[in-house]
Amino acid sequence: MKQTTLIKTADIKKDWYIVDAAGQTVGRLATQVALVLRGKHKVTFTPHINNGDHVIIINAEKAIFTGKKESDKNYYHHSMYPGGLKRRNVASVRKNKPEFILERAIRLMLPKGVQGHNQFRQLHVLVGENHPYQAQQPKALVIETQKGGNK
Repeated sequence: MKQTTLIKTADIKKDWYIVDAAGQTVGRLATQVALVLRGKHKVTFTPHINNGDHVIIINAEKAIFTGKKESDKNYYHHSMYPGGLKRRNVASVRKNKPEFILERAIRLMLPKGVQGHNQFRQLHVLVGENHPYQAQQPKALVIETQKGGNK
């Protein structure tokens, strides 16, 4: 008889990966990183256990959008008071807090609730080349974000 093997929390081994976002498309990069954060790339994926790995994203300010999203895409926030809708486009967000773009795209692809929050805490998005995670010896995670692969 075939049985599904479920991993125990004591058997979890978390790896560290590093991704360079320079020239990568935001949405395609976010989907691949969300899979690694959830642990769906592992054979031992168990839905109710946080089995994902840590991901470091460098050069967040150099991630790109396709088409006219740089000027047309808006991020909304409401203060819950009448007339309290705040709207910011991608260009203004990229100028003030460029890591927010990737963080938000990835956070919305993770499960909602405690488990998704814990998986999101394993994401480290940084502006620039340098990062303080050299001691973890991160492996390079190759992500192809072009349609049909990188050319």
